[in-house]
Amino acid sequence: MENSFMYTIDSWYILIPAFLLFLCYMVLVTVIRKKYHFGQFIILTSFAVYFLCMIHFVFFPIEVNIGKYANLTPWYKSINFIPVLTIDIPTFILNIIMLVPFGMYLPLLSNKYQSVKKVAFMGLSISLSFEVTQVLIRIILGNGRSTDINDLIANTLGTVIGFLIISEISKNSFVYTVLQKLRLENSVQRH
Repeated sequence: MENSFMYTIDSWYILIPAFLLFLCYMVLVTVIRKKYHFGQFIILTSFAVYFLCMIHFVFFPIEVNIGKYANLTPWYKSINFIPVLTIDIPTFILNIIMLVPFGMYLPLLSNKYQSVKKVAFMGLSISLSFEVTQVLIRIILGNGRSTDINDLIANTLGTVIGFLIISEISKNSFVYTVLQKLRLENSVQRH
């Protein structure tokens, strides 16, 4: 008789301890090493909350299903390689919206994200890492979400839109001054 293992992994088992460890680290480097001022601490902490929320929506809950009652659909059939023609509009729009804040955070976190090209590449990279991880979860744990080329397109587009929004609002001199103070690297030249 073949054994079966079925279990649901909820996000709080992983994400809450991860956030608490991050918060302890941030307090140590902010208070003891005085590496960040309060505004930068808030930017990094809010980015961590946002990123963990994004991980929650992308991966959780994870349904572990191994053994007799495992998902019999081969993992490679859960991948959609056909772009645009197979777009589910609501999901596409939600994927765009999900990555808009990411594009807004990037220029605040590092000076190297000051062009659409670099931001688009980072959006594509983070989206690709999500999609590959989804495939690996499906292969290893026997169940998971589908992987879709349209998610890559939507997430990259969302990251670029977020960057364009922050670039546009930073043209206001007051907003520019505030953002310069919040940047982790304060040596960006105004363009």
